[in-house]
Amino acid sequence: MFDIGVNLTSGQFDKDRDDVVARASAAGVTGMLITGTNLPESQQAAELATRYPHCWSTAGVHPHDSSSWDANSAQALRALAALPQVVAIGECGLDFNRKFSTPDEQERAFSAQLALAAELGMPVFMHCREAHARFLALLDPWLDKLPGAVLHCFTGSAEEAQACLSRGLYLGITGWVCDERRGLELRELLPLIPADRLMLETDAPWLLPRDLRPKPASRRNEPCHLPHILQQVAHWRGEDPQALAEITRANVMRLFFNR
Repeated sequence: MFDIGVNLTSGQFDKDRDDVVARASAAGVTGMLITGTNLPESQQAAELATRYPHCWSTAGVHPHDSSSWDANSAQALRALAALPQVVAIGECGLDFNRKFSTPDEQERAFSAQLALAAELGMPVFMHCREAHARFLALLDPWLDKLPGAVLHCFTGSAEEAQACLSRGLYLGITGWVCDERRGLELRELLPLIPADRLMLETDAPWLLPRDLRPKPASRRNEPCHLPHILQQVAHWRGEDPQALAEITRANVMRLFFNR
């Protein structure tokens, strides 16, 4: 199993990061992609990816941090992207829900990172929340210049899923789908996602699966919970979990490692 979205730089892991990685390995997670969400955390993610086996990282600026984008940002990401453990540009995209950065700032940073990924021939690790139409409008001109892209933590509608899939995007599914309050629509569209376009992730420490038993006292999500997400997704898709684990890992190898 490969977890494509682990926020291992989060301060929630400062006291037991080694144990978190060890628990994931013991649970059968054989690969993790550590998410970079701004320049300092992208640097830290790259450092952690060299510290732990079977870990890689992304380098990017999340839409929440887009106000920090300046003339030096692209060069800083370019330097990080040259490291062997950095396999994608991102997390980048648009988030018109919380708007910690203005839409204009987000669009500028997203477009600049798409251009950088195209220049470097690297895949893109993307975020989109309540910005679907504008997200696709900015992405479309770059699709034929990119080796591939994944929309991580997909929580959109069936129509939005089809729009992404028709463009060749991979979709990352998290424990959001295990939430009986807000994940039912996503659960219903799971069978619409071709197996060769599906990836799995925890987005730890966020999005602890609500149907996980027993629930951790801390309410913190960890990559060791990826097997639960895999089991549930396979169940709702009517597939064998082991077969789905193999297919989703093959998708990761194809997108991020060109294998």
